[in-house]
Amino acid sequence: MFAGFASPVVITVIEILLIVQVLARAKLFDNLAARIASARPSNFKVISGASSLAGILSIFMNNIGAFAITLPVALRLGVALSIPRRQLVMPISFAALLGGLVSLIGTPANLLVSDALAKASGAGFRFFDFSYVGLPVAIAGILLFAIRVRQLFPEPDPVPATLVQGTRRIVVERRVPDASPLIGVRLSECPTRFGIKPHALIRGDNFVFGPLDQSVINAGDVLLAEGADSVFAGLAATQALVTDAHPDGLPPDFTRVETVVMPESTLVGSRVRSLEVFHHRGIAVTALSMRSSRIEGRFLDLQLSIGDILTLEGPHQAIAEALEESECLPLAPTVPAEPAALSWRPFALFACGVAASAVGLRPDIAFACVVLALTLLNHLNIRQAMADLNWPIIIMLAAMIPIGQAVASTGAAEAIAAWLSLILPVNHPLSGIALILFLAMVLTPFVNNATVAIVLAPIALEFARLGRHAPDAYLIAVAVGASLDFLTPFGHHNNTLAMGIGGYRFSDFLRAGWPLALGGYGLALFLLALFWL
Repeated sequence: MFAGFASPVVITVIEILLIVQVLARAKLFDNLAARIASARPSNFKVISGASSLAGILSIFMNNIGAFAITLPVALRLGVALSIPRRQLVMPISFAALLGGLVSLIGTPANLLVSDALAKASGAGFRFFDFSYVGLPVAIAGILLFAIRVRQLFPEPDPVPATLVQGTRRIVVERRVPDASPLIGVRLSECPTRFGIKPHALIRGDNFVFGPLDQSVINAGDVLLAEGADSVFAGLAATQALVTDAHPDGLPPDFTRVETVVMPESTLVGSRVRSLEVFHHRGIAVTALSMRSSRIEGRFLDLQLSIGDILTLEGPHQAIAEALEESECLPLAPTVPAEPAALSWRPFALFACGVAASAVGLRPDIAFACVVLALTLLNHLNIRQAMADLNWPIIIMLAAMIPIGQAVASTGAAEAIAAWLSLILPVNHPLSGIALILFLAMVLTPFVNNATVAIVLAPIALEFARLGRHAPDAYLIAVAVGASLDFLTPFGHHNNTLAMGIGGYRFSDFLRAGWPLALGGYGLALFLLALFWL
């Protein structure tokens, strides 16, 4: 039952996550972003370049790490060059998923199918065995989507993409001051006259109940409402709505920052009123962009989930410390902090680990040496880094591995494969591989790719045994299909974060993702037949 926690796959994932923490702090690409912005490249060059960077990073680290490192750089370029955020965020998310197809450590699914092959045949895949299929699929997917994304999301941001104004719908709680144009307006009139959707009206300490067309706004009322952030910025500029977040006035080092709740953040599941990591530092949470449509109670009662975006106001150094402690990602490098000295040593050590793994050293041993070296050279505080890991994901991965073994040992894989063999001619390997690839692609938008690999790997091995074929192509089909996850915002954490950061709708993923998924399926099947059959 607990054997998964000793699996080389789980150990390697932990090691990669530890190394990514060091690389993310290095800010290697900040200077690069400034130089690119000064050259004023075209939108296509920026989108394709940022996507390529995410894809390359994802070859050597987990998808979320590549997304988190690339995103601030891309958003800085977007602001400088007036590129709509929706044209940047989704391509980076998809590119990180595509880059994971190329190498053994690009995604846990690749490690899992390699482990399954090692148990079945005595030797797993080599470091770049996945690249024969993964690299062409990744290159084609990144370039085609970079071309297409401008037609998918052609609308520019309605106002300059600054920290105050953007394209996102937010929830706020604001007071109606004297002489506000909202005084005397019915709640039912707010959407048409002011572009905001009211959720609650508070008078004194009590909610005002009743039909929207009978509830009238008075001076001094507090309004909980939802709308575009640019609309609320305009209402604040005209003193139609004001915030009481800073009763003592703004601090001299005041700043405003947007930050996204990451999967490993300690804020997931918390309500705004309980965010002591901000409150005790004098930081106000003034707006929230939520993935959930359920809004009840007051602003302080709202509950946070992965991908939600908070607007924070307060002393810049306090915000920097709070974001570090809470594992949240600022959407732009706006928090002035002490510049860290750029060191190439962590990147050199990581490159050595990749090289050692590529020439045959077991990945868990190679990257354990990298973690040890980073710790000895004071680049990594192992105690703090272990505490900051996304343990729920790691525990789920470790707990799922025995389930995959059970699918094989109980005869479930054999029974499923035998049933499928009645439908498809198993003596033709391409038909079996096409089915396995299709099943992986169908499942991965609804569950994580590691679970797909764990469940389908035993079935793929049994399918190969029934047809008396080598299992390599079947297992690579599982890994590729598990990473072609473009159809929903909840199949992978990257897409969940992208939905919140870019302000996408569910339908945007279906509209943008189905050509990429279909094209990836066809190209992957062709490459599997070309290189592995």
